[in-house]
Amino acid sequence: MESENDGSPPKIAEILDTHRGEEHIIVLHDYPDPDAISSAFAHQLISSAFDIRCDIVYDGRISHPQNIALVKFLGIELVRFDSSLDWKKYAGAVYVDNQGTTAEKIVRHLEEAGVAALAVVDHHELQQRLEPLFKDIRRTYGAAASIYAEYLEQGLVQMDKSHKEHVMVATALTHGIITDTNGLTRAGPEDFHAGAFLSNFRDADLLQQIMNQSRSKKTMEIVHRALENRVTAESFSIAGIGRLRAEDRDVIPQVADFLVTEENIHTAIVYGIVAGSEHEEEIIGSLRTTKITLDPDEFIKEVFGKDASGACYGGGKASAGGFKIPIGFLSGGEGEAYGEKKWQVFDAHIKQKLFARIGVKEHATTPDKCPA
Repeated sequence: MESENDGSPPKIAEILDTHRGEEHIIVLHDYPDPDAISSAFAHQLISSAFDIRCDIVYDGRISHPQNIALVKFLGIELVRFDSSLDWKKYAGAVYVDNQGTTAEKIVRHLEEAGVAALAVVDHHELQQRLEPLFKDIRRTYGAAASIYAEYLEQGLVQMDKSHKEHVMVATALTHGIITDTNGLTRAGPEDFHAGAFLSNFRDADLLQQIMNQSRSKKTMEIVHRALENRVTAESFSIAGIGRLRAEDRDVIPQVADFLVTEENIHTAIVYGIVAGSEHEEEIIGSLRTTKITLDPDEFIKEVFGKDASGACYGGGKASAGGFKIPIGFLSGGEGEAYGEKKWQVFDAHIKQKLFARIGVKEHATTPDKCPA
């Protein structure tokens, strides 16, 4: 059963109804954002109406202050990836705000355990990683949270403002829509409609507390590093920010959001080497653009290509994208000097690929050093 934004009413209720009483896993993309977290929270609520228990599982870390506040204030229970989890206890998997390509480690464990993909609910460009029973991909929507708001409005759960969990879900979804549409500046009619529906149930004061989290001192230090290291070419701002701790990974998209606001810049690309679990390291990057004719998904896939299995290293949606490239054998190593040499090699190689795609030579770029 598939529905790819064909205008028909969502049929996810039919899937859930035939799986009553089961235990499911809701899979988030690595380093989940408010849109993913809130959509999973809503799916958990909807599933409970069908007597289905769900665990929300993610890999990576949650480190952005707003994401931490979202989970803490709303009491959202998330399970961090662990290879020793009892994967076989799940009767099915649901993927929200992703199509498996950005949650590869979890997908592989589920496939090895024989756990079928039941549903995919997303708003990104179509991927071919999974073959779910049900697929609802709305590429014109600014957020997956808008899709789940529509499910709620259509009666999958009878929303009641006196019900605390309903208020929490509505508040989370509102935050998901606001953040994934860049403060509603990238919102479409469906997103505004979803926000209007949710406004009947969300807690405005709680939402304000979640959104008014201050940037940490470490975040500001990394923003300064990006300003020192960035180069510009053809209205692109490109910043390599060196090696980061895993807990600082969420700073990368924040820096990209900041750099794209600079005058005469339409696209910002920020990346760094992020330390992962078990001494693994990855190149993590974010792209933000205000240029309507630039497709982030196409751009990232053209620049970075695919791995040996055919999976793309990244992708995107309207105005935003991201990429993750495992370093593999070169992960770790002793000493600051070695780490710096490794960073210089990767930084130069990534810039070379980006410059080639943009159509400029490296010597034609402008280094933008902040004044001392």
